[in-house]
Amino acid sequence: MRTINKAAEMQDAMNREKSLGKTIGFVPTMGFLHQGHLSLVRESLKKAEVTVVSIFVNPAQFGPQEDFKDYPRDIHRDFEILEKEGVDYLFVPGDEEMYPEGYKTYVEVSGLKDKLCGRSRSGHFRGVCTVILKLFNIVEPDFAFFGQKDAQQAIILKRMTADLNLKVKVEALPIVREEDGLALSSRNTYLSQEERRAALVLSKSLDEARQMVENGERDAGRIVNGMREMIDREPLARIDYVEIVDMDNLDPVNNIEKEALAALAVFVGKVRLIDNTILRVKE
Repeated sequence: MRTINKAAEMQDAMNREKSLGKTIGFVPTMGFLHQGHLSLVRESLKKAEVTVVSIFVNPAQFGPQEDFKDYPRDIHRDFEILEKEGVDYLFVPGDEEMYPEGYKTYVEVSGLKDKLCGRSRSGHFRGVCTVILKLFNIVEPDFAFFGQKDAQQAIILKRMTADLNLKVKVEALPIVREEDGLALSSRNTYLSQEERRAALVLSKSLDEARQMVENGERDAGRIVNGMREMIDREPLARIDYVEIVDMDNLDPVNNIEKEALAALAVFVGKVRLIDNTILRVKE
């Protein structure tokens, strides 16, 4: 595995691979890798001839009161994991490489960035879209892989690539969970043992939503109320949002006709966790 820190060097390497007719798969990450990340890496290794992983904790997507400085980092551990998986390139740019002095350009997807997580994380998706577009321009992948846990992010990035006529195909892969249902996240490391137990209320509330749909409930408001009541019974949990929205425009739906996204963000102690599931009506 070759590790590269400079954008120009990364571009040269990718140009050489493309000149040989090779397809490129790309997995952008912020590091501190877990099995969720590795599911994306393994999909890239299956679909593409060259796999690139980036590790960059992007300051532009963190708010002033968020955990940028404390976000877990362990580049040596990540390197060993990715080398063992058979990744071809690891791109690890510094802040000054991605945002050099005088940097002024940012990317936004209007109509999607201020919903769900965007309401409480102002500027977050502007930072996400900006860094991903830069990484796409540097790596020029044929495929890019993201996790469904960040469903809003995946929807926004698919819209960005379509609107800007980018050639990359963005794929969102299923959420990877612990055996007890907790969605894997680097932020899970912040949780105490008691908070870790309390955090299960996120996946349990989503299970409740799916069960209600399977039992014939179609009213989104009733399903949301059932989810909220379950979460409110957990003393360590504080709801940021619980919503059922359209899969394309993220607008709230009144009734579930074919499919909809049930998404939530919940503080467990001081840790903000997100999770979601797709609610499907069986014909």
